[in-house]
Amino acid sequence: MVGVNRWRKRGDRDMTNSSLVIKNLHVSVSGKPILKGINLEILPGEVHVVMGPNGSGKSTLSYALMGHPEYEVTEGEVTLDGKDMLALPSWQRAQAGLFLCLQHPIEVPGVTLESVLTESARAAGRETSTIKKQMLEEAESIGFEEKLLERPMNVDLSGGEKKRNETLQLGVLSARYAVLDEIDSGLDVDALAAVSQRIQGFTHDQNLGVLAITHFSRLLEVLEPDKIHILNDGCIQLTGGPELVNQLEEEGYQVLLGN
Repeated sequence: MVGVNRWRKRGDRDMTNSSLVIKNLHVSVSGKPILKGINLEILPGEVHVVMGPNGSGKSTLSYALMGHPEYEVTEGEVTLDGKDMLALPSWQRAQAGLFLCLQHPIEVPGVTLESVLTESARAAGRETSTIKKQMLEEAESIGFEEKLLERPMNVDLSGGEKKRNETLQLGVLSARYAVLDEIDSGLDVDALAAVSQRIQGFTHDQNLGVLAITHFSRLLEVLEPDKIHILNDGCIQLTGGPELVNQLEEEGYQVLLGN
């Protein structure tokens, strides 16, 4: 069962007036409308969870936020601290502080994780000399074997190892807002606990704002949700607190949405 949040301690990062705001977002794929007016506002340290039946538009939301070229925004806006994200290419959205944990992380042969993180930090004007140290610290915190850090990015990693790798990247890059597209898929119980505990730590220590897309309530046994949004047919049809997950488990989507 998912419990109500404990009081959330904010970190030291100055987040005055910071927010990730999604207004009236409409998205089409190959000319077919998928999202039909999404409205969300996420503040530093908050965890918003999007759940919904298959085909409701959850992954479309994540891809549209990061600027996937196949997902056409036909209406609405997305801003991070007032900056128009939709006017920026994906890499500039990342530099602004938006991070996407992919549902299916891709393998990048010939490119090391350290080189990716170093170049990302350099492009953002951050210190790069501590990247390796940060990688080792994050790897230890989530049980990611040190030897895997030397492999080409995600090559020959299991599904669970790839998700730990995504979490490691999130920590090293110090993102401001993270979109987690089913980060719990492919994780066993131990891996899920390690990953969700670390992300929960980011919300406290770094004021990370989180938009978590998931099918399963087990992610929320550690990651403390502030709001639950039920997405169906491209719209958020119901919003509530953590108790909404328990109601969903008991009643299912059809009863909860009155279908």
